Amino acid sequence: MTYSKAREAGVVAGLYLSSVAVALIVSAALVAITGGSWREVFSALLDGSVRAPGRWGDTLGVAAPLIFVGLGTVIGGRAGLINIGQEGQLTFGAAVAMYAGLNLFGPGPFALVAMLLIGLAAGAFWAGIAGVLLYWRRVPEVLTTLLLVTVGAQVVGFALQRQWLLLAPIEGRSSRNIVSEQLDPSRRIGRIELFGNEFPISVFFALAFVVVVAVVLGRTTWGFKLRMLGRNARTAQRAGVSEWRYGMAGLLLSGGFAGLAGSVMVAGGDFGNFRLVPGFAVNIGFDGLLVALVARQRPLLVVPLALAFAGLRTGSGFLAATGVEREITQIVQSLLVLALLVPPAILFIRERRRALAAMTART
Repeated sequence: MTYSKAREAGVVAGLYLSSVAVALIVSAALVAITGGSWREVFSALLDGSVRAPGRWGDTLGVAAPLIFVGLGTVIGGRAGLINIGQEGQLTFGAAVAMYAGLNLFGPGPFALVAMLLIGLAAGAFWAGIAGVLLYWRRVPEVLTTLLLVTVGAQVVGFALQRQWLLLAPIEGRSSRNIVSEQLDPSRRIGRIELFGNEFPISVFFALAFVVVVAVVLGRTTWGFKLRMLGRNARTAQRAGVSEWRYGMAGLLLSGGFAGLAGSVMVAGGDFGNFRLVPGFAVNIGFDGLLVALVARQRPLLVVPLALAFAGLRTGSGFLAATGVEREITQIVQSLLVLALLVPPAILFIRERRRALAAMTART
């Protein structure tokens, strides 16, 4: 590595470290303003996410769906599409997967695989509605995917109020509880116990998908064409890349991964105790979107960021003992997101100024 490259890498690393340090200092100041101790708060977050017995297993269980959502968002972003409806795609996929899991015939493993695939297809279908509107009527996907979140919540809410769809029979539940039946044990994702921690095997599937997506996007012709479409659609079309075909594929995969995340949440047991309940998604779709946003369309970066976001979620449960509200973790999360987005913006502005200066020097 030459001196100039090493110096540039040092500048980039310094920008990121400085931004994160500022975010943590501001977070500590906000905790102090609210009457808490920042040392106790950060210690509680570490205990709740990693250090306390059994906690890092819970963090891994939350990270798995975040990885799936993040990967789907990365694929859509590489195609130049802005899908912000992952919450609705996840909810719809989870509901359809639960219906399939409760009604499919056949042995448990077969039903489980079919359930996961059906959830993936349901999420892709929900995103596909926005894709059809985009390429048929040129309705911006950033608008339709977001609006479909509300529509999806209403559809799932309707299904949870009908016994012929998802609502559990009155026997075994309170008449006021709106929940589905519990998934049969034979149709649940297996769990691993390691060093006193328990987590679903979907964690390994998520990591495998990270590798597959990274290879496909970075090493295949299909991935190259997808990136070409995302960077310059007009040039891509002149090179023979179909905007409709590749753009639609990117959006379908984005929604499909969100639907798969919902299926994994239903069958994994870390959310809802193998039942579907109102508000089941608990903002996992939106958090997965933030993971992909901070990762800047790099599949491998999705993993550490998903773990960080999952740690903030699981760690927030230990904040009650500090006297600080759990919502403080959302502020910390927002500040960290901003901190990780500031360096790319600064680098972009710097490169743009260099390019303008070079152009001016030539003229």
